[in-house]
Amino acid sequence: MTENQNQPREYDAVKGGESQVPLGAAVLGGISGVKSRLASPIVEVKIAALSEALKYGDAGLDLIIGALQNESMQVKLAAYSLLKDRDDLKLQPHFPQDYLPTFDFDVITVDAEGKENSRSRHYARFFPEDLGNGVMLEMVYIPGGTFMMGSPATEEDGVMLEMVYIPGGTFMMGSPAPEDSFESPQHQVTVPAFFAGKYPITQAQWQAVMGNNPSCLKGEKLPVAGVSWQDAVEFCGKLSQKTGKKYRLLSEAEWEYACRAGTTTPFHFGETITPELVNYVHYDGSSPYATAPKILYPEQTSDVGIFPPNVFGLYDMHAQVWEWCRDRWHSNYNGAPTDGSSWETGTDNKRVLRGGSWDEYVVLCRCAYRYSKSADSRCTKWGFRVAVASVSSSS
Repeated sequence: MTENQNQPREYDAVKGGESQVPLGAAVLGGISGVKSRLASPIVEVKIAALSEALKYGDAGLDLIIGALQNESMQVKLAAYSLLKDRDDLKLQPHFPQDYLPTFDFDVITVDAEGKENSRSRHYARFFPEDLGNGVMLEMVYIPGGTFMMGSPATEEDGVMLEMVYIPGGTFMMGSPAPEDSFESPQHQVTVPAFFAGKYPITQAQWQAVMGNNPSCLKGEKLPVAGVSWQDAVEFCGKLSQKTGKKYRLLSEAEWEYACRAGTTTPFHFGETITPELVNYVHYDGSSPYATAPKILYPEQTSDVGIFPPNVFGLYDMHAQVWEWCRDRWHSNYNGAPTDGSSWETGTDNKRVLRGGSWDEYVVLCRCAYRYSKSADSRCTKWGFRVAVASVSSSS
């Protein structure tokens, strides 16, 4: 169009020009005006346009859904907040994960000596949960799949096959996966898609939900620690009431599946870990992971998210704090569920912990390692992360 010096600059923006739309300026109305403002380079203008889009039925809904692909995280979160409580989306069994905002990250692997041998860029989808006072809980989409749970005999906690001398010859004692090992028998499990906490629950998140902080070492971004299994379950219950979703602890199968993220090595980083990858303190000179060097950092937890994640976009799955799982303790996997659900049968009051902590030998931080404690016991090295099956409150 012919330039008119008297024409408001926002008119040019509406018509597709290069000028910016001043915040709060009058612009073309209707769905066309909403579309034009969504093309503005100003984040605040885009967000205001999204709110107006709700007036225009399915056409406006399509614009909001489209905004979930915006490069600006602020715009993505604004679009998600408008969509997450709509009844028409809740009718679907799951919120369409393709519409969720994404975050990018580097995935690193190392060789048996701890030297980096690959680095690749990945992305994951998530939804944010607003816990109030600026505290957010990020829940990462974990695609469903099948994996081998447990560890092979060559890895398990240093357990090796025994050669026993018998007069007249020798034989192999035990099975390929020793039945007395906590990590056997290795078995196939199919895990449905779910959402898992991007990090272990932090002290800020615990405070926002529970109103207190049981951790000895204080820090908003530090994992909450010193909580029992019962405390963690209570947190999930209060978080569910607060959000309308059914939050819970991960099942043991979900935890290992989420930790491995498609890998079969002892750690999702590879054959070992290093101080650049994981917050751990000790090395075990007698373990097959003795090449992992002793960490030089203070012997305590670190802020979540400072070490690289796995392919699923989950941080701090190795070391940091032990993470409570839903399952009752069983000394091996004989009779374990193969559908990803928690193992609730039995009468043992002990519950499963996974992942190791900042104060453990490297071998205890492997994907497959299992630990147990009484459901009412507490320790400064024990924390947890949460899971939910779906974004919608009907999950």
